[in-house]
Amino acid sequence: MKHSRPTVFQLILVLVLAAAVPAPALAQGIERLGDFGDWSAFQFVENGNKACYMASQPKKAEGDYKKRGDVYAIVTHRPGEKLRDEVSVLAGYSYKEGSAVKVAIGGQAFELFTQGDGAWAKDKKADEALVKAMIKGSSLVAKGTSSRGTQTTDTYSLKGFSKAYAAIGKACGIK
Repeated sequence: MKHSRPTVFQLILVLVLAAAVPAPALAQGIERLGDFGDWSAFQFVENGNKACYMASQPKKAEGDYKKRGDVYAIVTHRPGEKLRDEVSVLAGYSYKEGSAVKVAIGGQAFELFTQGDGAWAKDKKADEALVKAMIKGSSLVAKGTSSRGTQTTDTYSLKGFSKAYAAIGKACGIK
């Protein structure tokens, strides 16, 4: 299954640049909406349309690896494309081809398909269920396998998730 959205890497690059670039330059592209607990919210213009996303890094990252890139959980809205609640996970490595990421929130289990270094829910209904669970939950655990066979377990705090979610919804005009 091919994913036609900008890569998770591109969104993370925007996130990293937003953290590193002085505030006046942010007005030209990406705007930090705020930090809410363990989540940060942003908006930017993509192909002439406003896009909003929120991201968090894991509080705990486990696995038998020597080097790993940036790891994030992300929720994105692209109202110009009638897209909302797109959940993705950036692993910091390329996933094993054909593998899935197992996500647990409270007692609920979800499965994300992988492509390159990103993982996504299979459809809009799954994204919506994930977001509902994230709003109610206290942590998200994502288990994946790298292209080298290394298994990882990343634990994200959901503290501040609801406030960051409200911020990106308001910024992108999504109720």
